[in-house]
Amino acid sequence: MAKDLKKGDEVTWQSHGHTVPGTVEKKITSRTEAAGRTVNASSDEPQYQVKSDKTGREAVHKPESLTKK
Repeated sequence: MAKDLKKGDEVTWQSHGHTVPGTVEKKITSRTEAAGRTVNASSDEPQYQVKSDKTGREAVHKPESLTKK
């Protein structure tokens, strides 16, 4: 589990059975729209917007889904 990630950190996550490498774009600490969906984040339960190195697509993940490289 990755904690205290910051913009530019290199991370990986699982997507459809594959490990995806990418970069943290930003930390989300409030309810907002990101990566095409509503994100229910808070300062106590932040989520991270990440960008895939392979496809360039953005996604949002909870910190427990991310592994810092």
